[in-house]
Amino acid sequence: MKKGFYTIMAAQFFSSLADNALLIDAIALLKDLHAPNWMTPLLKLFFVLSYVVLAAFVGAFADSRPKGHVMFVTNSIKVVGCLTMLVGAHPLLAYSIIGFGAAAYSPAKYGILTELLPADRLVAANGWIEGTTVGSIILGTVMGGALISPHIASHILQLHIKVYTPAEAAMLVIVLMYIVAALFNLRIPDTGARYPKQEHRPLKLITDFADCFNVLWRDKLGQISLAVTTLFWGAGAMLQFIVLKWAEVSLGMSLSEAAILQAIIAVGVAVGAILAAARVPLKKSLSVLPVGIVMGIAVMLLAFYSRHLFPAHWGIYFGRMHVPGYLICAYIFLMIVGGLSGFFVVPMNALLQHRGHVLLSAGHSIAVQNFNENLSVLVMLCLYAVLVWLDVPIQFVIVLFGTFVCLMMYFVMRRHQANQRAFDSVALIGESRH
Repeated sequence: MKKGFYTIMAAQFFSSLADNALLIDAIALLKDLHAPNWMTPLLKLFFVLSYVVLAAFVGAFADSRPKGHVMFVTNSIKVVGCLTMLVGAHPLLAYSIIGFGAAAYSPAKYGILTELLPADRLVAANGWIEGTTVGSIILGTVMGGALISPHIASHILQLHIKVYTPAEAAMLVIVLMYIVAALFNLRIPDTGARYPKQEHRPLKLITDFADCFNVLWRDKLGQISLAVTTLFWGAGAMLQFIVLKWAEVSLGMSLSEAAILQAIIAVGVAVGAILAAARVPLKKSLSVLPVGIVMGIAVMLLAFYSRHLFPAHWGIYFGRMHVPGYLICAYIFLMIVGGLSGFFVVPMNALLQHRGHVLLSAGHSIAVQNFNENLSVLVMLCLYAVLVWLDVPIQFVIVLFGTFVCLMMYFVMRRHQANQRAFDSVALIGESRH
């Protein structure tokens, strides 16, 4: 890998570290405000709304200047959102500002990979980026849970920096993490890639975006990889909240304890991503599609899992600390779920990035990808919020979720089989519409 790639990884690590700690902290802020339960998934909804609304504009912005500069500017917007939350703005409003920065950050973050690296390194690069991101998810969620705990927060509150609750104290640390990410952004090298002068008229940008949208969905490989990543990110956002609620109901865990489970899933994703990077070349990326169905089935099994299935005394001792057996098995199972998802989404991401780069441009293709994926997130989170508002049991929600993932992956595989009868997919990977 080129030297600049590792600087990109460092910038992504700290930015994602702050993003994931922030979600736990924002949930804690909502609890401090005694907000209703259905408002919790709306945090993520307000965050990703910008990805959908700004999709036609952020691709042109990312391609209008060096990607490192774009990442610095947009990361700074995240800092503004955090400070807004810290001075008393409603978490949903402040989170939407942070989402604004993240939406503009993403096309630069992923687009720079296609500028810096050859196509045959994209799966490996995505594996490293995914592994780095997952590492930040692990540390971020654990850190977010730790920072809001009274024991840790008390040390920050003793500094007398005009913060009065554990959630506000945690926000100060998160702002510092975003600042570190911004410093790495400044060190990202200019790849030298230049695109034609970008359009500034809103209507023309929307028209151009619609053309790019149609190009990717009509492409025989683009539509499959785009469908899979769209499903994955929508399902992943919903699963994030499902696991928190499932941990509360089935395992009797608090929010800060349940945050650890998200970190466990992230460990599995990292392992799956590394395996995919090592074993799945770009030309065989579509061979991982059946893994999506296996993941959906595995998630459904969560509905039947409970701490009451295990004897209370069963577990493992680490010195004087007793880790219950039901937690150990839950950790292993969630790691498997994460591993399956990491193994099948990394090759799909790499294929979509390569195909988008061949057909369009780095920034525009990622903007189309973000639009589809985050529109899926919006729909899934709205659906979950409605299910919570209707007080549907979490076990029933999990079964519905797993069934939906399996059915969607089955239809995607059928579509791919139909495409294969008409086209040679391996040959198509290297083709351009030009």
